[in-house]
Amino acid sequence: MLKRQLGKSGLEVSSLGLGCMGLSFAYGPALEQKAAVALIRKAFDKGVTFFDSAEAYGPYTNEVLLGEALAPMRDQVVIATKFGFKNGLPAEGLDSRPQTIRAVVEASLKRLKTDRIELLYQHRIDPNVPIEEVAGTVKQLVDEGKVLHFGLSEAGPDAIRRAHAVLPVAALQSEYSLWWREPEEQILPVLEELGIGFVPFSPLGKGFLTGAIDANTQFAADDFRNVVPRFTEENRKANAQLVEVLGSIADGKGATRAQVALAWLLAQKPWIVPIPGTTKLHRLEENIAAAELVLSNTDLKAIASALEQVKIVGERYPAHLQKNVNR
Repeated sequence: MLKRQLGKSGLEVSSLGLGCMGLSFAYGPALEQKAAVALIRKAFDKGVTFFDSAEAYGPYTNEVLLGEALAPMRDQVVIATKFGFKNGLPAEGLDSRPQTIRAVVEASLKRLKTDRIELLYQHRIDPNVPIEEVAGTVKQLVDEGKVLHFGLSEAGPDAIRRAHAVLPVAALQSEYSLWWREPEEQILPVLEELGIGFVPFSPLGKGFLTGAIDANTQFAADDFRNVVPRFTEENRKANAQLVEVLGSIADGKGATRAQVALAWLLAQKPWIVPIPGTTKLHRLEENIAAAELVLSNTDLKAIASALEQVKIVGERYPAHLQKNVNR
């Protein structure tokens, strides 16, 4: 797989990464450990070198999984993980105090069976801790060699600028896809100006853009999508037009909807690296093949034109989580 640099950081990764959250957390029952290890190693065999985790995924179990799966090829991969929630539990609120960041990093290093974290993100901006203090703490960890690069997740333009002034931000991770294009308005221009890479999570719209989800789909009881406004039955029905448009474009390219959605992201900027996640080997292979799909300017214009006719319905987070994004 071709490689990409995350902005001007010098951090080189595969053009598609693997978002590992769903292996342990949020989208129904966790994948059995042996199967999850096999999937991560299959991704590496197919050229993926960028693996995304967080202490909050589980909590903790996802980092343990990555530590086991990537041990044999540790020096050939880039591991990203995150701090920022009390006790690794989003429900308990935010905590980016310096002592917490240090404790999380020490615990993450042990779970990941490693001596350094290539990319450490603040999971969400903590309004109770100045971002300069957060960046300064991570800078100390960089100086100690425990962290190599600093990242932010779901941060707004002001926080990005303030953090970057203390310690260069290598990457921002936020949601971006054909059905969530808000980053184009304010975020992408700031990243381009400052030389920061962009790592879109949910690049397939939490599975919706694949066409595998319709108004009748029933999610597992512990699936996060049950509380996402965009995934109500009524909104899924309303948003089906986007999936239809994507399907007609994919058919014309001899590709799948997922592949077109990922190729579209890759075509936006050379410093964008999507991290689709999956628990299924055939979906993993399908996603990875998207790295080879090149959309021409004509294709991109056709997609843009088609999207102008589609109105996306529903918020991407429930209200209690929406307050933590774009601070």
